[in-house]
Amino acid sequence: MSIRLAPRWALTPVPESGAERLARTFREADRPLFVPYVMGGYPDLDSSARHAAILAEHADIIELGIPFSDPLADGPTIQAAGQVALDAGVRPWDVLAIAEGLKGGPPVVVMTYFNTVIAHGASDFLGRAADAGVAGIIIPDLPVDEAGDIRTAARGAGVALVALAAPTTDDARMQEIGGQSEGFVYLVAVTGVTGGEMTMDDRLRSLVDRARRHIPVPVVVGFGVRTPEQAREIGDIADGVVIASEIIRRIGDAPDPAAADAMVEQFGAGIAAALRS
Repeated sequence: MSIRLAPRWALTPVPESGAERLARTFREADRPLFVPYVMGGYPDLDSSARHAAILAEHADIIELGIPFSDPLADGPTIQAAGQVALDAGVRPWDVLAIAEGLKGGPPVVVMTYFNTVIAHGASDFLGRAADAGVAGIIIPDLPVDEAGDIRTAARGAGVALVALAAPTTDDARMQEIGGQSEGFVYLVAVTGVTGGEMTMDDRLRSLVDRARRHIPVPVVVGFGVRTPEQAREIGDIADGVVIASEIIRRIGDAPDPAAADAMVEQFGAGIAAALRS
């Protein structure tokens, strides 16, 4: 009796996709996740890479911003940070290099805009992102019903296309987002741009409840979260918390790079502790 062995290629494990890695991160944590945001290139490339590495010690997912000239979803704090990076000549590949430096740590999700992706060709851009270890991409100016080509390119590269939903998203649209969602859905806590003040109230609780009814993947809340106390309150109702403008604001207020590094460390540790308590 002869034993037929499987060919060697059949024994090679299939690489984990970005969507699978994100899903595993939520599943294994079994608690609300901390998702801090770093603007690539602010206040300079080396500092932003250092800040991302510091936050990676406390974060569950890192969101890396690619600077863009017309960031319609970003408030004044992140807009100004992005402009500093653009003025210094920072380009998308520079930010992907920061993501590559974080390999082995928490999953990285990049936030950029539609024009940045198509200017380089969606397949090329997403392929380079995947090579850098990027697990997901957020494109706030890409409506879910117009995302077919980008979604196909992202899936081909193994990068999750993370959708957004907002207080103005009706139930039908929420269901459509849920049907296409990968990794997680970024739920905007306030109407408007980043940096506004988030208030934990019945409207936000109702929004999260409504999102959960239509969206099968984890729901992560962002826009306006500033303190460990707010993060803990969000963590009580959502699967994760994004903090962006507050981190950028504190970096900008630091008197020197060493103070900025210390602030990032202290703030990141404080938020992580609040979500783990």
